[in-house]
Amino acid sequence: MTIFAIDDEPKMLKLLHRAVTEAAPDADIMDFSLGSEAVKAIRERKLNPSVIFTDIQMPGLDGLALAVELKNLLPDTKIIFVTGYDDYAVDAYRLHVHGYVMKPVDAERIREELSNALPYIPEENKKLNVRCFGNFEVFWKNEPLYFSRRKTKELMAWLIDRRGAACDAEEIINTLYEGRIQSDMMHAKQNLRNLIGDLKNTLCEIGMEDIIIRKNRTLAIRTERIDCDYYRMLEGDMSAVNSFRGEYMEQYSWAEITKGHLHFTLDNSLA
Repeated sequence: MTIFAIDDEPKMLKLLHRAVTEAAPDADIMDFSLGSEAVKAIRERKLNPSVIFTDIQMPGLDGLALAVELKNLLPDTKIIFVTGYDDYAVDAYRLHVHGYVMKPVDAERIREELSNALPYIPEENKKLNVRCFGNFEVFWKNEPLYFSRRKTKELMAWLIDRRGAACDAEEIINTLYEGRIQSDMMHAKQNLRNLIGDLKNTLCEIGMEDIIIRKNRTLAIRTERIDCDYYRMLEGDMSAVNSFRGEYMEQYSWAEITKGHLHFTLDNSLA
């Protein structure tokens, strides 16, 4: 879990960092002295913090303006105001932030706010977070999932794109290798078996190996274990619809078909 701590006063930022560290020792805590620096890190480094603790009175982009900005960038991120004044409670309520902590902060109050913002989710109900709009990326507990092979990641992307449909070996091979190894299908199938094994191992490391379904020499994915912008858009989720900027799995040429379908669907919905 990644947590941002934001305060323009070095002493207060140090105290906030210490309290968050004590309350969430396993978290990756990143400090920022300005709200604009946090926004830049999110935009340029594609960071996706679970929780952001931010001061309100700061130069430039203050906490209130930052909350509005973050609601657009990361609608699922929990925002908790940290302030020495109680005059902002109404503004906090209006912006639907997830908590409000008075200075000086302590670990007990931080722990309480984290508990309220991030309720316990049983392991079996947790989902793999997938981003299809733009480049294809996979996240587990808000951290990028590492794939040892590019083709393993592409196999995962193809299964996500197929939305649970069963895919046989030849279909997957023709897609991933674009017909380049048709002359040696036996070797191609062995390559695919290696990719499937690698994918299973990658998912096994995070306890999500049951996402993959192998049945009757076909491969599919359990869509109910995936939280995906593409799936949510098809379900009519307006936040997902608004996040679509015309780009879909941009690193894969075969994704152009689905991208065209999404453009067609969106254009018709707006007509």
